[in-house]
Amino acid sequence: MLKFIKGHMESMEGIATYPMISLLIFFVFFTILFWWVFTATKEHIKEVSNIPLEDDDKTNLTK
Repeated sequence: MLKFIKGHMESMEGIATYPMISLLIFFVFFTILFWWVFTATKEHIKEVSNIPLEDDDKTNLTK
């Protein structure tokens, strides 16, 4: 079965562009994530990190 799939994939024209597109998407995503982590303010990170520690009463009042 693997031989069939490999032979079928080799017969497709332009199949080499798909791994390049995947690599580009991966690189762009993690570059943006890296940029966001280093530009985020400490106040925002502290606020978001305390969300799981908040009481249920506070979160129910805002809904």
